[in-house]
Amino acid sequence: MRSLLRIALPVLSLAALTVTVLPATPAAAASIGDQRTVTQPSLPGTCETVSSDLARPSSREFTSAQEATPPDTSRIQAALTACAGTGKAVVLAASGSDSAFLSGPLTVGSSEFLVVDVGVSLFASLNAKNYQASSGSTCGSIASSSSGCNAFITVTGSNSGIEGTQNSSGGQGVIDGRGDLDIYGTSTSWWANATTAKADSEDQVNPRLIQATGANNFTVYDIDLVNSPKEHLYYKSGSGFTVWGLRIKTPDTALNTDGIDIDSSTDATVENSYIMDGDDCVAMQTNASADEYLTVYDNHCYGTHGISIGSETTYGVSSVLVNQNWIRGTDANETESSSANGIRIKSYSKVGGTVSNVEYEDTCMEQLKYPIEINPFYSSSTGSDYPYFKSVTIDGATEVSSVSGATSAIEGYSSTYPLGLTLENVSLDTNTYTAEYAKVSYYDSTIVPSGTGVTSTSVSGSGSAPSCTFASYPSL
Repeated sequence: MRSLLRIALPVLSLAALTVTVLPATPAAAASIGDQRTVTQPSLPGTCETVSSDLARPSSREFTSAQEATPPDTSRIQAALTACAGTGKAVVLAASGSDSAFLSGPLTVGSSEFLVVDVGVSLFASLNAKNYQASSGSTCGSIASSSSGCNAFITVTGSNSGIEGTQNSSGGQGVIDGRGDLDIYGTSTSWWANATTAKADSEDQVNPRLIQATGANNFTVYDIDLVNSPKEHLYYKSGSGFTVWGLRIKTPDTALNTDGIDIDSSTDATVENSYIMDGDDCVAMQTNASADEYLTVYDNHCYGTHGISIGSETTYGVSSVLVNQNWIRGTDANETESSSANGIRIKSYSKVGGTVSNVEYEDTCMEQLKYPIEINPFYSSSTGSDYPYFKSVTIDGATEVSSVSGATSAIEGYSSTYPLGLTLENVSLDTNTYTAEYAKVSYYDSTIVPSGTGVTSTSVSGSGSAPSCTFASYPSL
């Protein structure tokens, strides 16, 4: 029986930080990552334009009557219903000084796009009753199950998208979940609901901002998602998911506000995006079927819980390329993440499975508590779905300015299910770690694990750890 107590084992020598030139595009074997050829999306033609007739309030709150019955729900949904199947967009546009829309939940169907013009804000309803699902707990409550709310935007059809227009200054259309504001008729915000639920060991019943299920060839492009009550963008059981130019801005203190979740899907790419939230930057998990052929490339994460695989890996996660990403442990408010991870694979035996053929390449990290976190004991809940992490490669990783007490975890589940890991061109400024049941090959790594059931073998290699420059979160 494995003890949950970890003993830190410091590495005695620390190699000097070296420099490598990062590739301009992913250069991996065809078997790794998204199998599609993914290029920058373009905006579709316009099917129908819906013009604003609301000024944007400085408080981001509207009149009581408008909050009770959001005035723009029916006319936006009518346009979406009319434009389904056209391959064109419903565009939300400003009209003079009016640049706001206030809506309850919306549905995007097949072969259509919802486009938010630059300078326009689409505000999500604060009325929990608007989101109530046909089953589950009461939306806006605290309960033993988190189900009960429909998402603000539900995507049900293939060949669809949610996009924004962009100006020369980099401004984009905004979808604001208003998770920081009080739920209508209460004195509690969606985020406070989550904080109370955690303190009470319960679940918050909050809505996701966007959820797409079974929506093949779904695109999210040049849009700002801010202040989500829960996860920002959840993609499940689909093939052909493209995220490009997305900016997510929600503080680290907002619990369970994952940036992008990819669940039980194939051929997905997340590229050229800036993500700040209170949970995982990007998470890859399996609740219904396998995840495979996923690419996470050239993104910046701020104050998140890292670029993660898991915790649900029951159906298997494979052929994943995580390349040339930047991960900072503080958000734009300089608040340190509550779980400042970088490279992360997590699971436990109640929801475990095989994770294989995964490559983290050229990862730049700073101000982290857990630069490398490979943990098959993420929860104390147990079962017989044993986590088995194998064929995992970290090639090119640099961590600087680690926080006090920083440590890494390099752990397999058991001698029967050992971690299979290659460490190449790895330079961490803090090399404390825990390790067990791992077969490690290493080249030019400041961290060389040892411990119970651990074998570390020096191998030939090439290249060097990446030289890193970190950018501040862009102005929205």
